[in-house]
Amino acid sequence: MSDPSALTPAQSEAQPDRPSAAQSPATSARSNFLSAFASTFIAIFLAEFGDKTQVAVLLMAAESHQPWVVFLGATIALISTSLVGVLLGQLLARWVSIKTLETIVGAILLMVSVSLLWEAMVGG
Repeated sequence: MSDPSALTPAQSEAQPDRPSAAQSPATSARSNFLSAFASTFIAIFLAEFGDKTQVAVLLMAAESHQPWVVFLGATIALISTSLVGVLLGQLLARWVSIKTLETIVGAILLMVSVSLLWEAMVGG
């Protein structure tokens, strides 16, 4: 096989993505870990920023005058709910395809949205 660095851009695009010889399995694993960690952190941080949980923690910290105790309690609660989500996701992934799981979750979120919209419109 010829030297990959000697390939033209069109030829290199036609080559399937393979780890380079310089990239060890440990480097690839670290890269996958960092990618999964960063995408999870950013998605959860942005989704949760300014939500009702953050507002509740803000109020509890203001009322209790013990911000570190509130922080510890909130942290343990959020870790616990995240653990339940991760374990349930792993369990469901054994029996249901990711596509089906995404469809089910999407339908549930859509139903919740419609319910909230209905409640806001009719004053339920």
